[in-house]
Amino acid sequence: MDAALAEAGLLDEEVQPLGEPVDAPWAAPSGESARYEVAPETGLASWYGPGFHRRKTASGERFDMHAMTAAHPTLAFGTFICVRSQITGRGVVVRVNDRGPHARGRIVDLSRAAAIALGLHGLGLKPVEVFPVANGESTCPEE
Repeated sequence: MDAALAEAGLLDEEVQPLGEPVDAPWAAPSGESARYEVAPETGLASWYGPGFHRRKTASGERFDMHAMTAAHPTLAFGTFICVRSQITGRGVVVRVNDRGPHARGRIVDLSRAAAIALGLHGLGLKPVEVFPVANGESTCPEE
């Protein structure tokens, strides 16, 4: 499969290593300036993994299904977001590095690792709320 991906230009060695943030003018700012005053989005979360592992994301980095990352339709690449289950209250912080989801009614696509951490892996879809947090935050704020 890697040979086919390389031939299609999807394994270009010039992209950033797995899990590394992209340093680009369109990426979210770091530190305190990354805090946003926005209402949480609510909707369904889904996940993606093996079929996309090591392929280029919309941000140019390779997708790592073992990293805590997500696809979001509009937030800047590099933005850290809290994704909290509306059922269990459990939350995970992930970094946006791709665009998606590409299915109606879904607001975020999580990596396999993030889906497992959220308890979503076996379910496929879960109602969640999503909101940005400061870059580098490792836990979701208390409700």
